Amino acid sequence: MTQERRGRWRLSVSEEFSASHQLRHYEGKCERMHGHNFGVVAEVQGDTLSQDTELLMDFKVLRGHLKDALAALDHRHLNEVACFAERNPSSENIARFLYGELAARLAGSGVEVVGVTVAEKPGQSATYFEVAP
Repeated sequence: MTQERRGRWRLSVSEEFSASHQLRHYEGKCERMHGHNFGVVAEVQGDTLSQDTELLMDFKVLRGHLKDALAALDHRHLNEVACFAERNPSSENIARFLYGELAARLAGSGVEVVGVTVAEKPGQSATYFEVAP
């Protein structure tokens, strides 16, 4: 007997923020303060649509959560933001920070964060996601 497949939905929204940072211990130009217009893509997933609108989550709501998370970083020097006091404000660590922020904001919503991708410029990005142990 074959097992019936279960469907899931995955949504993504993208936003940008501007900030400066310095990469500690980099031993190159990026160790000096410089700035980026960072691109961010957040992906969420779930398996239940709302009964009334048949949406997993309204894109406007998801984008609002992402914008709220980005508010702590936008137009800041990231090395001075508390979450980067010990960690380097690399794209990898920015993605991990935003993943945690979104996961906390979406707790109990029936939607889970799949991953967050951060790009310092087109053509290069870092994605953070979590896997079960």
